[in-house]
Amino acid sequence: MNSPLAERMRPKNLDEYIGQSHLVGPDAILRKVIDHDRVPSMILWGPPGVGKTTLANLLAIKLDRAFFALSAINSGVKEVRETIKKAEGRGFFNQKSPILFIDEIHRFSKSQQDSLLGAVEKGVITLIGATTENPSFEVISALLSRCQVYILKSLEVSDLMKIIDRAISKDIELSKLDIQISEYESLIKYSGGDARRLLNVLEIILSQFNGEKMIVVTNELVEKTLHREILQYDKSGEAHYDTISAFIKSIRGSDPNAAIYYLARMIEGGEDPKFICRRMIILASEDIGLANPNALLMANTCFEVVQKIGFPEGRIPMAQCAIYLAQSPKDNTAYDAINKALQLVRETGTLPIPMHLRNAPTQLMKDLGYSKGYKYPHTEKISDGSYHYLPEEIKSISFWKKK
Repeated sequence: MNSPLAERMRPKNLDEYIGQSHLVGPDAILRKVIDHDRVPSMILWGPPGVGKTTLANLLAIKLDRAFFALSAINSGVKEVRETIKKAEGRGFFNQKSPILFIDEIHRFSKSQQDSLLGAVEKGVITLIGATTENPSFEVISALLSRCQVYILKSLEVSDLMKIIDRAISKDIELSKLDIQISEYESLIKYSGGDARRLLNVLEIILSQFNGEKMIVVTNELVEKTLHREILQYDKSGEAHYDTISAFIKSIRGSDPNAAIYYLARMIEGGEDPKFICRRMIILASEDIGLANPNALLMANTCFEVVQKIGFPEGRIPMAQCAIYLAQSPKDNTAYDAINKALQLVRETGTLPIPMHLRNAPTQLMKDLGYSKGYKYPHTEKISDGSYHYLPEEIKSISFWKKK
């Protein structure tokens, strides 16, 4: 049985590599270090299917280095140490240090990442880690400081079209057929910018034409064949945090159109509606606050309603709430006030509470002066400015000011 099209079309050299011209194009930064054979340990950071694994393989081929590969999903400290030991065994007769490629390095625990430090620092291996997550969050600082970080971008439409055309003309199987791509849009849409997924989709489309020599690929054909939509949204990854951040900032910036757009992206991507509702509750208090106290009631009601009715109907009250919050006036003075107060408490500790504010449930406490001099504001006028509620040391400090 033939290997998948995506595997068959994996580039054999850097000239066949499509995309990432900012890194491997003529005079690009990574191309220069490759040409001078001075490749450092590195982290390749980018979305799925943009060529991280392929690039690591091509570097090893170009530099004539031994290549070891581990996946963070099924490898532990034991496998790392065994691989490093194999790499050390090749360090004779002035051989170049092998390349150790670790896919999804962000899934490695701290101890697993620690096990790489010595070998990277001594040059026993040249580490190439691939990650879809922000390495500043997922890679320990000691390892990150020993690596260069190269950012791989999502493939552009022109790149994806080149990948399709190359597959049709160069693949040993597809080149036997007369394939015409009259429309690229749906193929590219379903790829989500992922080259591997793009070739998988193309293979699915073409697989229904058994024995036919002439094939015309249209948007309609792609839509009818796939019968589904693919949305790039990782509920546990960076896209999750980026999208909810854009949603919150759009509401904070009073842009209901952008808020609805990002809400739709999260809903379509399968985000937990309770997570979205909780964030709207927080925003209603943090960013709208006293300017419209009803916003908190609206957000909390939305949460309760969505829990009761579920989806797909839950999208309606969520949209209503998002628009309401975006249109509400904004006031973050309560948010600022509690943060200032917390900071002062951390700095000053537990300052003595004024005696007149203390509770006096026993006669002894009354005799000690607890609650003495307390004035009930509903019946007694307090106007001379000498009466205060804060501890003596901070009585002049103001945490909250009306806008």
